[in-house]
Amino acid sequence: MRQKIKYVHRGEIVELENIDPTMTVLNFLRYEQALTGTKEGCAEGDCGACTVVLGDLKDGKLRYQAVNACIQFLPTLNGKELITVEDLKSANGDLHPVQSAMVDANGTQCGFCTPGFVMSLFAEMHTGKTPDRRHIDNILAGNLCRCTGYGTIVDAAITVTKTDTIDQFHAREKATIEKLETLMNEPGLQLDWQNRTYFAPKITEELTELLATYPDAVLLAGATDVGLWVTKQHRELQTVIYIGQIESLKSITEKESGLHIGAGATYSDAWRPLEKLHPDLGELIRRIASTQIRNCGTIGGNIANGSPIGDMPPALIALGAQLHLRSKKGLREILLEDFFIEYGQQDLKSGEFVEAVFLPHHKPESHFATYKISKRFDQDISAVCGAFHLILNGNTVEDIRICYGGMAGTPRRAYKAEQELIGAEWTDATIASAMLKMTEDFQPLNDMRASSQYRMVITQNLLRKFHIETTIPDQATRIVGEGGLAYA
Repeated sequence: MRQKIKYVHRGEIVELENIDPTMTVLNFLRYEQALTGTKEGCAEGDCGACTVVLGDLKDGKLRYQAVNACIQFLPTLNGKELITVEDLKSANGDLHPVQSAMVDANGTQCGFCTPGFVMSLFAEMHTGKTPDRRHIDNILAGNLCRCTGYGTIVDAAITVTKTDTIDQFHAREKATIEKLETLMNEPGLQLDWQNRTYFAPKITEELTELLATYPDAVLLAGATDVGLWVTKQHRELQTVIYIGQIESLKSITEKESGLHIGAGATYSDAWRPLEKLHPDLGELIRRIASTQIRNCGTIGGNIANGSPIGDMPPALIALGAQLHLRSKKGLREILLEDFFIEYGQQDLKSGEFVEAVFLPHHKPESHFATYKISKRFDQDISAVCGAFHLILNGNTVEDIRICYGGMAGTPRRAYKAEQELIGAEWTDATIASAMLKMTEDFQPLNDMRASSQYRMVITQNLLRKFHIETTIPDQATRIVGEGGLAYA
């Protein structure tokens, strides 16, 4: 493994060594490079003021994605292109088309959040360019502004997405791809700094060897959680192993029996394959986080983190997902629901890591739904997240799986409610009985997100909502957005 970070910036390959491996990209830009256009607003990936754009190769093509610099560790730039707001102006100093659109629409007031908005729109200009209002709202959900009310910023976004524009990044795309291809062929990374070590292996075999040697190492994927250990808890991480450069862990494979999702696959990459399985899975991913977080956060990391309020595990558990765990000793497969033992404890042996999750195809005649309840509709942590998978034989419940997040120390199935329903008629009366059984399944806590009483009422009513949707499909049960699109 080499000892230097290598990435592309302003058309050139930059090399760094003797760097704190958990220094954030934001702090590096501001305090080491004096690139102060990138702002710190929250230091937890919520406000978007620190948004930068990273370029990498996806299927041989250059891809630009907006990310939060405040929680990305500097070594994760290795092998990528970095673009900051300072890089957008042309050689003669003219504003970039995105910046001009913001000026023309009066899309800025105090200006603190503006660089982040510009970078989010820059990434969109180089990827989707979809003028649909709902899409624009999704793109900008991770950028917060106190001043403008967003209307003028949305106007600027519409201008950007409707305009065919070529900038300097288009002009040097071929050269950038060549540089990134060169970096792809570099060996893995090892950084030693003040008795702390950072590894970035390139293949799974290297990862298993490292974990056998350093079983207590912190595994780093998207840094959407681990980053906060440093920025908020001020923890010093002695040994970090980053999995983001292992291509095999990013694979998403459609098989005859189901969908195989590597632990390193981001939510952005998994969004469409999961939405293809069921629209509710796509809507759940849309509401899990902002674009910046989806571009970094991984489903495998969400699972390995073991949070009782992680949104994806309840849906995966309801659909009977299996977990693939890997170590130097080999592969171990378990049901995802068996991975979560109790709060803060998962079935993960020394030297073992989450390699993939496998989601079996469900029968076409089965019914599935998942619902997220939170104080803020976009980019918020759930108070309760529920998922339901039902198989009917006529009007008799042949099988049902009900799982909730936010109701216990782990994502947990409502076993007693399920047993009340299996073999019974799918009617209002049996639903009412199952709702009562949920008081035996869960004893939820009071916290800042919801009271225990509220959580129980919501949990029971989500089952009723699912029943209505499966028996009276024309009944309006969802919030309807612009264009008639239904939200979970």
